[in-house]
Amino acid sequence: MEPYLGELIGTFLLILLGDGVVANMILNKTKGNGGGWIVITWGWGIAVFVAVFVTAGISGAHINPAVTIGLALSGNFGWELVGGYILAQMIGAFLGAVVVWLHYRDHFDATEDQGTKLAVFSTGPEIRKTSSNLIAEIIGTFVLVFGVLYLAAPEVGLGSLDALPVALLVFGIGMSLGGNTGYAINPARDLGPRIAHFLLPIKNKGGSDWSYSWIPVLGPIIGGALAALLFLQLPF
Repeated sequence: MEPYLGELIGTFLLILLGDGVVANMILNKTKGNGGGWIVITWGWGIAVFVAVFVTAGISGAHINPAVTIGLALSGNFGWELVGGYILAQMIGAFLGAVVVWLHYRDHFDATEDQGTKLAVFSTGPEIRKTSSNLIAEIIGTFVLVFGVLYLAAPEVGLGSLDALPVALLVFGIGMSLGGNTGYAINPARDLGPRIAHFLLPIKNKGGSDWSYSWIPVLGPIIGGALAALLFLQLPF
């Protein structure tokens, strides 16, 4: 059970710090309100660093179903563990989002805009166009998983120090490719907190935008799979 617990804890930390920085930047009457995109992307990079550094030695710190599937497709992870890892990641993401809400509950109450409240939990496009939004998530996750697969190669891997290059990778994806959809690049990161938004007693929260929810799930899975297929063709 240790690897599954590691994935749960890692994804919990990822969402606690990742959704936490979003809450601090966009909810009313926070110290960080208005900090902007650079702070959010850097905060997500730090969230990845902490999650990976803490759990790399326990579970490998996938903290992302797209990474788990990509590693399995490339032959670097057993398929028999995939279902358990994804379930643990979803539970961890859900719990992380719940704790973010508890931490910022007064600021959720002080924020009237329903879209802002949902944005703390889940991603959404600036221009809603299904094909473009899906492609954006595929491209962003392709870059992430391809980078992770390279770092996971025995001749390259740095153990727990992989946390730093992965964190910088996520930071770079956010800065360069995240402006259209908010770069979920992780099905658990989006779906777990979206379920939390749906279930939590948040005042005047509005809908959870389920019509969009499949894009940050399917897009990252496709992107991760494509990265794995390309990785298998290259002499690494």
